[in-house]
Amino acid sequence: MTSPARTGPAPAVRPIPAVVHPSRASRLLAAVARRRADLLAALLFALLAGVLTHGLWPAPGQRVLALNPTDQTLYEWFLAVDSRALLGDFSLLTDRLNAPDGVNLLTNTTVIALGVLLAPVTLAFGAPVTFALLVAGNLAGTAIAWYLLFTRVLRARPFAAGLGAALCGFGPGMVSQSNSHLHMTAQWLVPVIVWLVVRLLRAADPRGRTGGPDRRRVATSALGLASAVIAQFFTGEEVLFLTAVTLLLTAVAYGLADRALSRRALPAFGVGLAVAAGLAVFVLWYPLWYQFAGPQAVSDGVFNPRLYAADLTSWTAFSPLTVLGGDTASRLAGPTEFNTFLGWPLLLVIVACAVWLGRRPLAVACVAAGLAMGVLSLGPEVLVAGERTGLSAPYALLVGLPVVDGALPTRFGLAVLPLAGTVLALAVDRALAARGRVRWLVPLAVGVGLLSVFPAPLPTAPRPALPEFVTAGHWRQCVHPGGVLVPVPPATPANPWPMRWATAANAAFGMPEGFFIGPYGHDGAPSFGTYKRPTSVLLADVAEGGAPPAIGDKQRRQAARDVSFWGASCVALTDDAPHAEALRRTLESLFGPGTRVADAWTWRF
Repeated sequence: MTSPARTGPAPAVRPIPAVVHPSRASRLLAAVARRRADLLAALLFALLAGVLTHGLWPAPGQRVLALNPTDQTLYEWFLAVDSRALLGDFSLLTDRLNAPDGVNLLTNTTVIALGVLLAPVTLAFGAPVTFALLVAGNLAGTAIAWYLLFTRVLRARPFAAGLGAALCGFGPGMVSQSNSHLHMTAQWLVPVIVWLVVRLLRAADPRGRTGGPDRRRVATSALGLASAVIAQFFTGEEVLFLTAVTLLLTAVAYGLADRALSRRALPAFGVGLAVAAGLAVFVLWYPLWYQFAGPQAVSDGVFNPRLYAADLTSWTAFSPLTVLGGDTASRLAGPTEFNTFLGWPLLLVIVACAVWLGRRPLAVACVAAGLAMGVLSLGPEVLVAGERTGLSAPYALLVGLPVVDGALPTRFGLAVLPLAGTVLALAVDRALAARGRVRWLVPLAVGVGLLSVFPAPLPTAPRPALPEFVTAGHWRQCVHPGGVLVPVPPATPANPWPMRWATAANAAFGMPEGFFIGPYGHDGAPSFGTYKRPTSVLLADVAEGGAPPAIGDKQRRQAARDVSFWGASCVALTDDAPHAEALRRTLESLFGPGTRVADAWTWRF
């Protein structure tokens, strides 16, 4: 049978819409729109870091940080040595300085992880470029990392997070340490460590879950925490130490402020921390042994904690490296250690915000930990306006303890920056959620407080030019790669400038003596540099006084012994050496006629 005929108009056929796939560009624009606040914060932090370090650009190889060129020389040498890992020529006991004994890199404040990571930059453009990138990158990277922690973990509004992160990344202590202390400003892993601890705590809290703690998240948090600790160990151990102490104090204070959470989460949280610590120690036991008991190791720090303690009045003083600062406060600390110079306006704002936040557990924990770290920064004896008061401070109880005694007390003040930044972010975020005058009054007060410590650009100076003997590679005519070149006069902790020769050659040759930390103090105590050989003393005296000494057979035999001890292939005197003519006559009296190579006189062995 056939179907009956339809009556009326036929129904309209709807076309099937075409599937439109968004282009890669549109997806990128959508992602940028979603993250525009984050991108703006990152851009502003990067621009500020660029402004502060603009004196090193556009030619880092021709500029130095004026307030600490000696440490810059050392860190550029570290970066050059680290870059050799890319060439398969790297050891924790490097033979490229202090020949023939070498230098234990872990005993020194090297930044191995950063040096290896940026080895391609160093090999392609030179260590000064890598150094300049790290000075700026550490400031911006630290601020960005704290911003992400505040927005993602604390759920703070971007504006509030940005203000708090600005203090964390660009506070007076961070800018001061940027004068060549790369190991202290590389703090962008610290917020990652904090995030993993918070993640572990939240996973350990069984509230709202029928099955108890989230064991999977506890395990992954512990694994991530161990990995971050290991990475920070090879980036900057002192920062890792300060982070551990700060987190311990903060966790205890937070637990006391929220006892219910402590009772619920402590068992699983403790297990997670134990697992993280165990994994980190398992990986780091050999580097730790190498640092404290390996070749050329020292068991403690080289600095006297009494000489590196914060002055009580420094907390209300303006850092000389801020726009409002002046040179008068420089008598309270050296240019690299303005760690506690918060200034009275910002200090008042922090206190007011802490009081306004009341008993919020995180605010209480940050305030308690900040006070503790601030007190520890005072060292074993309280100083007031540069005068010793005779009053013992709590740090005196730590004097003599391994590891702790080697820390510089004033650097405990650095930990106050992220704690204070957290308080400011919490206060501004709370104010932005409120109504009335407080909505603009709190952000305005915080902004004024931060403007009072707004940093000034780091002072820079022209870098002395290197001799053509080094820059043109003529050193290869004098010493083979891996051999020992003796610059005249040899490098010392006070005058490490010849180490720039090795840096320019990417540490392709070794040198005797130099600037480093080693076991050359009394009974193997830590020291800067090593014993000077008699020939080094003789040459240093000529370089300082300009008068060639009387040279006899005794001095010649001693010079031959010293050259043999160093394993030297070549002694080189460049035209830019102090009293170069007097030094040349002295060297000819010791070793005979020299050979002219470019702008240097050389003696081969």
